[in-house]
Amino acid sequence: MSTLTINHLLGIKYLNSKDLKLIFETTDHFKEVINRKIKKVPSLRDVTIANLFFENSTRTKISFELAQKRLSADVVNFSSSVSSVSKGETLIDTVNNILSMKVDMVVIRHPSPGASVFLANNVDSCIINAGDGTHEHPTQALLDAYSVKEKIGDLKNKKILIVGDILHSRVALSSIYAYQKLGAYVTVCGPKSLIPKYIESLDVKVETDLLNGLKWCDAVNMLRIQNERMSDSYFPSVREYVQQFGLNKKILDSLNKEIIIMHPGPINRGVEITSEVADSDQAIILDQVENGVAIRMAVMYLLASKLY
Repeated sequence: MSTLTINHLLGIKYLNSKDLKLIFETTDHFKEVINRKIKKVPSLRDVTIANLFFENSTRTKISFELAQKRLSADVVNFSSSVSSVSKGETLIDTVNNILSMKVDMVVIRHPSPGASVFLANNVDSCIINAGDGTHEHPTQALLDAYSVKEKIGDLKNKKILIVGDILHSRVALSSIYAYQKLGAYVTVCGPKSLIPKYIESLDVKVETDLLNGLKWCDAVNMLRIQNERMSDSYFPSVREYVQQFGLNKKILDSLNKEIIIMHPGPINRGVEITSEVADSDQAIILDQVENGVAIRMAVMYLLASKLY
């Protein structure tokens, strides 16, 4: 059996193209499993997984938990708001206390960039990054790339546009790495104030005109404006942002071609994307959600196979 080159999933940066291929092939298998009448398999029956979420999450947390239960793992859920973290306990002490209860794998979401790497270097367990600050969100990028691949096949030489708050988005950075490792070209689009200065060093093009970007691309990922990560005002008003970077049906109809529309959620309907577009046949947003469970099953299964 093929194995991953990594022992933790800390970021797409650490994967190679063979790892991505193996994850996608394993996802195909688990997608078939979750569409059966009996959706559970005993693959992780002897594995205990702790979900440590230090930030609010709905889709990612539910998706991981459902994936774990589909694999028959034992699951421990941890919420920082009702834990000793609120009393001043450190991250390492929290995790080590949980690991002393014989936990094999830790899924962590944390507001600090690099938290998952820090943990992997300091605790004896398999770590999966479920989003660390503005750094990476590897399973989201995997499910996005898998969902596009499902619709248009091999991503080599395909054109992917990422629109919106690139500066604060962990999805954007992970997606750039994933698409490039799969041979696709990536362009980012948004207000100049929301495009990080380092972006061109990643061999990514910058487009400030949404229509030009849409005419160029095969698929577009519309990112949410992350107001909770902003301490300053990055554009004059939401109304102005919508006028320049919001995707609506009129713009789509003017393209004379069909493109795939993605969104990592949660959607601010009427801001980055209108309801008409979000609910259209070109949008694969609900496919992304379904594929998220299968991708996370594949990642945990492949990493668990390296535990013993």
